[in-house]
Amino acid sequence: MDCYLIDGGAKLSGTIQVNGSKNAALPILAVSLMTSGRCTFRNVPVIRDLQTQVKILNTLGIESTWHGHEITTRVVDTYNSTAPYELVKTMRAGVCVLGPLLGMRGQATVSLPGGCVIGERPIDLHLKGLAALGAEVTLDQGNIHVKAPRGGLKGATVYLGGKFGSSVLATDNVMCAAVFAKGTTVIECAACEPEVVDLADCLNAMGARIEGAGSPRITIHGVRRLKGVDWTVIPDRIETATFLMAGAITRSPITVAGGRPDHLLAVLDVLRQMGVEVKRSGNRMTVVPCERPKAAELATLPYPAFPTDVQSPILALMSIAQGTSIVTERIYPDRFMAAAEMKRLGANIAVSNGQAVIQGVERLSGAPVMASDLRCGAALVIAALAAQGQTRISRIYHVERGYERFEERLRKLGARIARVAEDAPQSAVAAAEA
Repeated sequence: MDCYLIDGGAKLSGTIQVNGSKNAALPILAVSLMTSGRCTFRNVPVIRDLQTQVKILNTLGIESTWHGHEITTRVVDTYNSTAPYELVKTMRAGVCVLGPLLGMRGQATVSLPGGCVIGERPIDLHLKGLAALGAEVTLDQGNIHVKAPRGGLKGATVYLGGKFGSSVLATDNVMCAAVFAKGTTVIECAACEPEVVDLADCLNAMGARIEGAGSPRITIHGVRRLKGVDWTVIPDRIETATFLMAGAITRSPITVAGGRPDHLLAVLDVLRQMGVEVKRSGNRMTVVPCERPKAAELATLPYPAFPTDVQSPILALMSIAQGTSIVTERIYPDRFMAAAEMKRLGANIAVSNGQAVIQGVERLSGAPVMASDLRCGAALVIAALAAQGQTRISRIYHVERGYERFEERLRKLGARIARVAEDAPQSAVAAAEA
């Protein structure tokens, strides 16, 4: 098993290109199930979660060809409508085949999803929405079974609000199933995230009739069939934010290219409050670092508010800010696993009842730490870049679920980081640079 070794304190410079959005590509690839035509998806990141999604689709009769950041798919067999537990258990987004299978094939069996352990992430909104369209829903031995009635799914008004707000994947699943429902479906309290908009736009390019994506009310007029599509996935706003944090914490004027500033207004606003200016020119964002950032307060909420997936990386930046910062997690209240590991680096963070209080310190110090989930791992990398001394980060397979060639791309900016075996000596960083 590999780990990252990071010698902190290096200044970064240069430009880093943002990859396609993981959270957009996962459900978009699943629309391959909804057409007999050939589909080409571009700007797809080569990461573990996408590789797993392709394997899931292969078991469902999809033939796929992967060339760089481009995937071509075609349905060759419709016999199987069961997504296997061995694959779905590794990531929560595996459940996004549920709606496409139900809409196209009239039935689906999907294991209850897995992924990062970041607290309660129920599936009830998905099932509520599909049942409203007329699907028969049963749970049996850890599997979700959904089946359309004999006359097919029927349009309905569906309310998808939950105790923590809207759900992106539930919106995706219901929207996909409703594409083939008879009549009109209205999703109220729909998720407004850019990834939902990208999925809706992709479906419309295939012949769907979806209106209102990006707002709390999405209207879907049922159609009989969809055609193939050639689609380019939007850039990853979470990866963009992660690299901006890397520049800010190392006080480095790096440029992040290929992102969408309009998808990151809440993040850019918090950075501005902390004294970190980000100059924008088209799809290029350049960090204008300050000597030491200022403390700030924020709460994670559904889009367009501050995203929960950037909560861990912002904790790293706040750990060296002047003053006391407060982060309230209103999406996943238990999502503060990064805090305990950052304490090992010298951060002063207290977590209680879904809130973190961060008393900034002047500097962090390298130490052995462990990534417990995807964004925790990214936050530890960011913190280690600014820490004095060497940090060894284990369980980096979590990071590789969402960041393509993370260490290679950071090394091109000047970071002293290497991906090595767990028992590699401290000198391995220098060897990787040679």
